[in-house]
Formats: sequence, C-alpha cells, structure tokens
Amino acid sequence: MDTPATASSHLSSSEWQERRASHHARVIEWTQPMRDRRARGESHPVLDFLHTYYSFSFRKLEDWHPGFGVFLESDPDFPRAFKRPPYQRDADGTQLDPTHLPAKKRDQIGWIHMLLSNTQQRPANFACHGMHEWAMVYSGAEIRHRETVPLRLPQEEIDAIVDAHPLCCTHYDAFRFFAPATQPRNRFLPDLSDREDHEQPACIHANMDLYKWAFKSMPWIGSDLLWECFQFATRCRKIDMRASPYDLSSLGYEPIRIETEEGRRDYEREQLILMNEGKLIRQKVIATLENILAASRGTISP
Repeated sequence: MDTPATASSHLSSSEWQERRASHHARVIEWTQPMRDRRARGESHPVLDFLHTYYSFSFRKLEDWHPGFGVFLESDPDFPRAFKRPPYQRDADGTQLDPTHLPAKKRDQIGWIHMLLSNTQQRPANFACHGMHEWAMVYSGAEIRHRETVPLRLPQEEIDAIVDAHPLCCTHYDAFRFFAPATQPRNRFLPDLSDREDHEQPACIHANMDLYKWAFKSMPWIGSDLLWECFQFATRCRKIDMRASPYDLSSLGYEPIRIETEEGRRDYEREQLILMNEGKLIRQKVIATLENILAASRGTISP
C-alpha cells in the first residue's frame, strides 16, 4: 500500500474485532428499544428525538469505523465497508485514505471545522433559559409532542410567560420552529446562511448538534468520538425537555421550572455544566477535523 499518511495507531485483527463488537453491543442497548417503540407505534419525546430530528440511521450508528489515522490488520472477515473507498487496502490491512476524500466532502468538513471553531470562541449566552420550546408552542397552533405528553401549564399561562420573557435564541434550527408571532420578538434573526455568525457554546442545541456534525464527518471522525457526541446529545436533550412546557413526569423527568427565578438559575447551572463538557468534546472534534483536512491538502484534484 502507498500509505497516504502515517497511521497514528495500529490495531491487530483481534483488537479491532473486539472494538467493533464492543461498539455494537453498547449502541444496540440504545437503538433496539427505539426500534421496539417504533414497531409498536410509540414515540418517546426525549430518547427518540436524536433519531427523528437527525437523519443518521440506527444501522450507521451501530456500525464501527476506526477513524482517520488507524491502521487495521488484515482479516478474512473484513466488513464490506473496509474493502472499498475511502479505505485503501493491501495484503497487510487497511486504513482511511485521504486521497479518497472527495472535494465536496472536504469542503463540507472544512465548513464544519469553521462553524465549530467559531462556536468555540464566541462568548457564552446564558440568557435564553430554554425559551425556544415555549416559543414553539405559543398560541397552541403547533404542539409537536401533543400525542405523547401533555403540557404542564394551561395554554394561556404559557403564552403569558412567553410574552413576558425576552427571547434571545441564537440557533437557527430552534428559531425556525418558533410560532410565527414570536419570531420578530427574538433578539437575533439567525438564518441557515449565517449560522456560523450566531452559534455559541452555552446553547443547548449547538451542543446537541455536535452529534450531527460528527456523523456528517463519518467515517473519518471515527465511531468512538461519534458515540461520545451521541451520548452527550442525549444528555442535552433531557435538559432541553425538562425546561420545556411539557409535562414529562410520567416518563420520570422532573421539570426545570424556567417560569420561576429559581428555575432559571437551575437552567443556567445545567447550561454551564453542559457548556464546559461540550467545549471539551467540541475541541476533540475540531482537532480531528484539522488532522483530516491537513492530510487531504494537495492530494485531491479539483
């Protein structure tokens, strides 16, 4: 093999087979209950969200990839994915080859790197208090989880709380679901075309999206980091919905009552915890993408 980059690690056949099996076992503990609920026609507004809002399939999450810079010793039972580009094989084994990173994918990874770097460096905003879920159900015209869980307050009280609270959402994919009457009141007007100018590290949705940017960078980023992002996104979603106007007590979640001063302080504390952990994970993703981009420079025809 004409090695395109120096591998940072070398896994024997038994090592990578063990890692692959371990990854599948831990992921299926999450995905199988979701499959079972789907087969029964049920939906969980917290745990199923990452597989309804995001487009990464159960199977792809369960599949294991070593990530860039890891050489896998040859094995008769190589999965089909390891036998074709972007993997490069010879008699000794295989690894991801940056010369097989298409220009379009390289540009996408470059944009993700830029977005995450900007987010990492931007000052944190702790003033939103999770009001996006409240702004979404304003006026009661569109209540996304109506069929699975009730609201914990009457609609008129929810509307009054939204009317009385400043809105300062910085995340486009949360803001775009605001009820139309609430969008002009938001301090920011984030758009798909300028999201890199708004996203900031205290935002629950920006931290949840680390999972999205990780799976969009697969297989290059590797399943270990992808899974770390997935687990973190699940924790973010729990806080997101606990601070919402939905009543999740039947599912075992106590509300964060952001309609009260004490509840807003509780939310800010949870935001801070998630922000600090998110910055560590985001930096891992940024560094990994930098390595991938550096290895691909000058090797790809336009």
